[in-house]
Amino acid sequence: MDRGAKRKNTNKRGVSLKTQELYALVFATRYLDMFTDFISLYNTVMKLIFLSSSFSIVWYMRRHKLVRRSYDKDHDTFRHQFLVLPCLILALLIHEQFTFKEVMWTFSIYLEAVAILPQLVLLQRTRNIDNLTGQYVFFLGAYRSLYILNWIYRYFTEPHYVHWITWISGFVQTLLYADFFYYYLNSWKNNVKLTLPA
Repeated sequence: MDRGAKRKNTNKRGVSLKTQELYALVFATRYLDMFTDFISLYNTVMKLIFLSSSFSIVWYMRRHKLVRRSYDKDHDTFRHQFLVLPCLILALLIHEQFTFKEVMWTFSIYLEAVAILPQLVLLQRTRNIDNLTGQYVFFLGAYRSLYILNWIYRYFTEPHYVHWITWISGFVQTLLYADFFYYYLNSWKNNVKLTLPA
């Protein structure tokens, strides 16, 4: 193997473009209310940041000369489009209110629950995970786990606080991370490089 080919292989990064595209779709369908309901300047700015950063990441991974070169296209082969249709059908069937905005919001909740799957499959295929990618996935999952603590707190402190769609989707999403959490915390505890079993 020549030195150039070796360098190209070692520069590969474990971030899944497929997962980034799904997250961009999640935020695009979740924040449709931005055009109809003004909540606060902070809320609007944060939604714009989520949208612009999500679509920027997708653009950079697809189009930017240097970033595109470091993307591991060969291993990121999960057919993420097959996650979109079932989530849309589920949102059409199970929602709180049958309006376009509400169905799209519900779709975004269902899609977010499974959007991490291409990333987890990519990590499973590459097995050896660099620190930055491992921490990125860990904190994505930790953020969802903290949401569950927030829901529990609000259930006991706010009257009539029941959101089954959000709760079940969040629980499913956290379960998808469980295996990764186990290996991540194990590698951190033993101070060894994070690897996933084949």
